[in-house]
Amino acid sequence: MSVKTKYQAVLNLGEQLGIKGGDVVEAEGVLKIKGEAKTQYEKNLIWDKIKEIGGENPSDIKANITVADSSVYHRHVVKSGETLSKIAKHYYGDAMKYKQIFNANTNILSNPDVIHPDQVLIIPNP
Repeated sequence: MSVKTKYQAVLNLGEQLGIKGGDVVEAEGVLKIKGEAKTQYEKNLIWDKIKEIGGENPSDIKANITVADSSVYHRHVVKSGETLSKIAKHYYGDAMKYKQIFNANTNILSNPDVIHPDQVLIIPNP
């Protein structure tokens, strides 16, 4: 199996996330990828997928992923049924960090219990 085949799920995720300037080269048993993620969260998703496939310190892949917008962790589009607590649990692993998200979005939110589908919320850096 080629290294590119081994890490195909990483490449697919990059396409799904819309990684810009993506470049993939396989040489001498090492897959070299580079590109630009929109946010740190998306970069982390790529690295998590690499580690899932290759372990904590894979030697058969080199990735150079930059971040276009480092001022935020991510920008989240609210879906029906979501709450700030659920969103905080998703991004931070802690529902009680909803206050961080609320405080970063007081320009569009006046109550942490009221959010609406299609609102774009800033998810601040952890």
